Amino acid sequence: MSIDNPLSVSTATAPVGRARGVVRWLAPAVQRLGAMSSVSVTLLSLLWFTLTLGAYPLLIPDEGRYVGVALSMLQSGDYLVPRLDGLPFFHKPPLHYWLTALSLKVAGVNFVAARLVPALMAALLIGAMHAFCRRHASRQHAAWTALILVSSPLLFGASHYANLDMTVAAWITCCVLLGAHTALQMEQGRPYRLALMGLYATAGLAFLAKGLIGILIPGGILVFWLLGRGKPGILLRLFSLTGLGVLALVATPWMWAMQARYPGFFDYYIVYQHFQRFLETGFNNPQPFWFYFALMPVATLTWTPFLFQRRSGARKPDDGLGPVRGLMLSAFLTVVVFFSIPTSKLVGYVLPAIGPWSFFLADALVRRRSRDGEAGTDRRAVWSLALGVALCLGAVAAMVMRPQVNSRALGHVLAAEYKPGDQVVFVNDYRYDLGFYVPGLKAVSVMGDWSDPDIARTDSWRKELVEAARFEPQHGASTLIDRNALRERLCRDGKQVFWLIGAPDAVRHSLVLTHAQRLYEDHRIALWRFDEDDHAFMCGETPKDGLPGRSAQPGQ
Repeated sequence: MSIDNPLSVSTATAPVGRARGVVRWLAPAVQRLGAMSSVSVTLLSLLWFTLTLGAYPLLIPDEGRYVGVALSMLQSGDYLVPRLDGLPFFHKPPLHYWLTALSLKVAGVNFVAARLVPALMAALLIGAMHAFCRRHASRQHAAWTALILVSSPLLFGASHYANLDMTVAAWITCCVLLGAHTALQMEQGRPYRLALMGLYATAGLAFLAKGLIGILIPGGILVFWLLGRGKPGILLRLFSLTGLGVLALVATPWMWAMQARYPGFFDYYIVYQHFQRFLETGFNNPQPFWFYFALMPVATLTWTPFLFQRRSGARKPDDGLGPVRGLMLSAFLTVVVFFSIPTSKLVGYVLPAIGPWSFFLADALVRRRSRDGEAGTDRRAVWSLALGVALCLGAVAAMVMRPQVNSRALGHVLAAEYKPGDQVVFVNDYRYDLGFYVPGLKAVSVMGDWSDPDIARTDSWRKELVEAARFEPQHGASTLIDRNALRERLCRDGKQVFWLIGAPDAVRHSLVLTHAQRLYEDHRIALWRFDEDDHAFMCGETPKDGLPGRSAQPGQ
């Protein structure tokens, strides 16, 4: 196989046309990018992603949820237990929360810091692919793979979305590439022990990012690849007791700590979250089996045509890159097939396949340049790169001009009036991102019908809160309340200020909201204040003059 191959297939004889304009500079730029250190490529990628991270508010539910959990860690100082609205939240492992809390602590509570982790993880994925391709394929493969990735609408969007998907994809990719590098070093009789320990350490980090799939997917990729190449001996050599110790040291202490504190943790976190949820059908976004196979060409929309522009009857090149192509094929198919099995399919799940997919596009482009000449191929590549970048920036512009649902305006109104000791109650509604806009927000309760059996059947914020409340029942009982409990609280202390949040039309079904003062309203959410004057009217004391008319004047 090819090791440290600087040009690979590019050295083949091919017709060369005259390049003009921007195309004239592309070949030298690609050469410099291929020769550049992978650390520099990672930093340049991070710079590109961070330029537009703060352009628009947090999206809900996902960004509000995951940033909110990290923010609660920062504010409480408890970095061990992830909490959603103060309740233990064990849907996901803690690595992403830890990294986001660190980002918020260092860079402040702002949109850039909230999204810095996915941007960093996207840059890490690009740097890892660049390093592996430069080492085991060619500098051209490294450069083109990096260019395709930075201009991929899917990767760019994931780098700007503060959830766990990009973190998972980066560590799975690093784990696979370290494992493949270790195997190839073994075959060549070169040093491999440090890379082998890196394989197990990144598997542990992948586990802390998403759970068992952080180990199962990289393991499956490497097993299929090595067995497919007829290398069972190398596969056995990858097994290391020392490596397993490294994996256990990274992955298990947090779980044991949670099990010691919450006896039902293992059953919920391992059995339910890792196995039952994988096969359940009651979740959002049901899609057909072929969904991800159709998605991948769209993920690199402007570059995908290169994959289908191969000359019919062309012979398979004898360039020594068969093992690398086999690895990328194993990685692509393992990820796509694995996540195609469940009924529920979210776009971000397939991100671990974006690196291998981009390699195949780069490989097709490199071979086309070798066969047909650089000028014509580079002209198309310039257009692909320019259009890819334009799509990424256009998506950001669209988010700015047509903002998605968020609680920024509501939060600013509440933050201006909120004081420590006030109570906030959501009425048959919930906004994960509210705490991001209201510093020091505490004592949040949610009113609803928590005995509804449909809650357990549908993946929703209600189900998340109910499951979280089971780990701390007493705390859960004070957080998840019904209509009677809300009225009792409102009438218990006339000096207490309550902030009630719900749909604008909720006032039609709530006597409480009829008596409260409406301070904010948009077409999705409204904010009411219930204080001493409203307490006197609703709870049986003598109302003040003009009180009933106050709730009819919404302000913004």
